[in-house]
Amino acid sequence: MTARSVSRPYMPGYGTLPAGDGTGLLPWSWAEERLVSSRNYWISTVWPDGRPHAMPVWGMWHDDAFWFSSSRPSRKSKNLVANPRCVVTTEDALNPVVVEGMARLLTDPNDLATLLALENAKYETDYKIDLLDSAVNSCFRVAPKWVFGLAHDDFTGSPTRWAFEA
Repeated sequence: MTARSVSRPYMPGYGTLPAGDGTGLLPWSWAEERLVSSRNYWISTVWPDGRPHAMPVWGMWHDDAFWFSSSRPSRKSKNLVANPRCVVTTEDALNPVVVEGMARLLTDPNDLATLLALENAKYETDYKIDLLDSAVNSCFRVAPKWVFGLAHDDFTGSPTRWAFEA
């Protein structure tokens, strides 16, 4: 299990309140609920020349990580193979959860079967294992380094940062 510490993120100039004021630090369950229930996510990667790249994806939050698949020749897949650093966000801009972490290309058959089962259950699909053929598709697990969350109804009193340790 991954250990988490929680604190107020450094946000100079935004009037952010001390950790004990306002809503206070959000509980991890607040972030996890949004990570699990979001239907769509945004993933941001980096081109080899340093340009940012953002695209929407389907995905699943499972075992303290974000799991998703993408076409092998897609820009996001190519970017992650070259540089695994990425950012994943939920689709709700009012109560966002932002994950900064490292993507690992999944090749173990058990991991691929887990991803397929998670995706079929969440999106009510009936994809088969050939969808995960590594010749045409890339499957990733993003392990978080930092996760950020804030509630729109208390912008200055709710920002929370969770730090993950490997």
